[in-house]
Amino acid sequence: MTPTDEIDELLRQAGSRWRAGQPSAPEPDLERITRNSKPRRWVVPALAAASVATIATAALIWLPRGDEPVVAPSNDKAHPLAVRDGDRVEVSGQVVAAPGVPVRYCVPLPTTAQLDPGEKPPACAPGGAVELTGVDLNRLVDLRVIQGVTSGEAHLVGTWKAGTILVEQQGPPAQVQPEEPAPGVPCAPPAGGWKPGDASQSITPAVEQFVKARTSQLQNPWIGWPEGFPTETKPGAPPNKPSVLVIGVAHGDVAAVRRALDPLVAGNLCVTQVKVSHAEAAKQQKAVEALPAAEYGITSVGLGAGDRPVRVELRVLDEKTTAALQPIGLDTLDLKPYIRPVP
Repeated sequence: MTPTDEIDELLRQAGSRWRAGQPSAPEPDLERITRNSKPRRWVVPALAAASVATIATAALIWLPRGDEPVVAPSNDKAHPLAVRDGDRVEVSGQVVAAPGVPVRYCVPLPTTAQLDPGEKPPACAPGGAVELTGVDLNRLVDLRVIQGVTSGEAHLVGTWKAGTILVEQQGPPAQVQPEEPAPGVPCAPPAGGWKPGDASQSITPAVEQFVKARTSQLQNPWIGWPEGFPTETKPGAPPNKPSVLVIGVAHGDVAAVRRALDPLVAGNLCVTQVKVSHAEAAKQQKAVEALPAAEYGITSVGLGAGDRPVRVELRVLDEKTTAALQPIGLDTLDLKPYIRPVP
């Protein structure tokens, strides 16, 4: 029996229990997965991008992180970020008041506007306007008036009602969030700690083939930084902080997969349990992308890794959007609404 046969037999034995009761996972749509998207805000910093490698079946758009804010859900809500009429919500960003139309909060959507628009009056991007009542325009930060259009920045808290925010509290906008932290490593360090080196070098053709052949069980590999991103870089030199190759196992025995991968990976390796496989996540991504984006306020969709590998940015997780996303899997989607319930 060849080493490859031994690996396959290990995994067949380890996964027999769950496979007996599960339908076969659908094959991912490779054309759509590899299609260039337009992600925002979660682009991996350039320093890390050089050492984040992906296998041929998909391009990782973002990496998992464990510091997302948590909003305590109401007992009868389907999701902690869900918003219903009468709920208190908050937003932070640009407010625009043009003559003859309601004051509006502008959802920060991607735009093709010029970087230096000169004296053109500001306006929300198409589909990005949320009506407001009760805003004190004189208290806006960076207040400007161009051709009769007033704009500025604010943090607003109010009541959500029929798509409008009835503002009750107003203050300066939230501080710009610092660069997203380095993706962590969900495994304890081995005896002696993590070894220095560039973990992306561990994604060899053998590892690629191993993962690519098991998309219904595993996720694509990603790179974790247990001590944070490197602080110094020199051309051709390895990073000055350790990095770890991380592979998630959705179905099957994590220990068996680890034993199978150990001979293939020379550097740091973390094999961890995750909720969905790459094939399942790709199916979720396709299902979200199939929804009418304008109708549900979905602004972008990206595929990554971790327990919630499909990242969905949207205006608000209202009752209509919640109902549309629930069959796809609310608990395994990484939802990022701009209008959020007040904690």
